[in-house]
Amino acid sequence: MQGRLYLVVTPRPGWSQEKTLERTERALAGGVEVLQLRAKDWEARAILELGERMRALAWRYGVPFVLNDRPDLAALLEADGVHLGQGDLTPQEARRFFSGLVGRSTHAPEQALKALEEGADYLSVGPVWETPTKPGRKAAGLGYVRWAAAHLRAPWFAIGGIDLANLDQVLEAGARRVVVVRAILDAEDPERAARAFRERLYGVA
Repeated sequence: MQGRLYLVVTPRPGWSQEKTLERTERALAGGVEVLQLRAKDWEARAILELGERMRALAWRYGVPFVLNDRPDLAALLEADGVHLGQGDLTPQEARRFFSGLVGRSTHAPEQALKALEEGADYLSVGPVWETPTKPGRKAAGLGYVRWAAAHLRAPWFAIGGIDLANLDQVLEAGARRVVVVRAILDAEDPERAARAFRERLYGVA
């Protein structure tokens, strides 16, 4: 998995497809390097309709497109990757449906090691801070980021409440790749926000 800046697009209540795609494209123009569609609780047809348009947008910018949770729909969409939570199929099970990249959310070292044993191609590490994107999930904290920096050789992305105000703390803990949701998607100017993240991420070795 190449790139340091990973955007998860969670369509907001009241947003049209057009608004979701318009804000996504502005973020891509600012330098987002991996794009994921996360449409929890949506029916399959709605995911496919938005997914087809979002995949085309990602590919126009030369960026891999990842679908959250659903390896069956990822296969139908010919997505580049699928991202699995702890309650979803294992990477091994997902590969029965899907032949692309498989990512796995992890919240503790033992989950990270297990995910790699099960064949995950990349991991997310967090949540660094509690976030409304995952209500009720306790923060894993910067300690988990430091552990990942010291022990993981596979690609991994810090995730969870990361914004421009706290990004330096995540980088100081050893992260070089981050997943962002609200700090770009909900920004007044998603393109400018993405560009600011890129500049900071690539300003460290």
